[in-house]
Amino acid sequence: MTLLFALDIAAVVVFALTGALVASRSQLDVVGFVFVASLTALGGGTLRDLLLDRTPLWMAQPVFLLAAGLAAVAVFFTAHLLESRYRTLLWLDALALAVAVPAGVGVALGAGQSWPVVLVMGMVTGCLGGLMRDVVCNEVPLVLKQGELYVTCALAGAVAAVLLIQATGETRIALLGCAAVTLWLRAGSMLRGWRLPVYRARPPRPDAPKR
Repeated sequence: MTLLFALDIAAVVVFALTGALVASRSQLDVVGFVFVASLTALGGGTLRDLLLDRTPLWMAQPVFLLAAGLAAVAVFFTAHLLESRYRTLLWLDALALAVAVPAGVGVALGAGQSWPVVLVMGMVTGCLGGLMRDVVCNEVPLVLKQGELYVTCALAGAVAAVLLIQATGETRIALLGCAAVTLWLRAGSMLRGWRLPVYRARPPRPDAPKR
């Protein structure tokens, strides 16, 4: 098993769990669970592969679809046992982000892409599936919550990977560093309230010239 395959399969399983948990909050049936879980788990990786002119991962290896479906069914029968489904969702999502971003970075590096493309592919792989999940289930997207560090975590992790690959030449070290930075920032945002400043609208001054 290659490192990239391990990262992709881990991201698919954990993101599928988050998708199924959101489906449970929406009280969907088991088919709805599988659909939302698969969309969450495979959405970011599919877009990444299409942009890089690769066969989408679940078409090249249907085991990814099977993994997402099994994770969804497992949550369908066990979600009621969780004390706080939303809290579990947040932590699973953080873990999935920390796995998916280095997966996207690794695929882009393997394709010989330049560093701006590597950064974008890391963010796309990490963020798009969760965004699709929340939009489809009529939830406020985690990636757009006011002041939340989410896309920032993905970007920082991807930047760390680019810097580490330049410094060490070791892809494995770069991807592990990417995962660590992404998870550290996301966990800090959740536990410590780390935030970026947000835009605050201000009324124009009465004496401001009209334009």
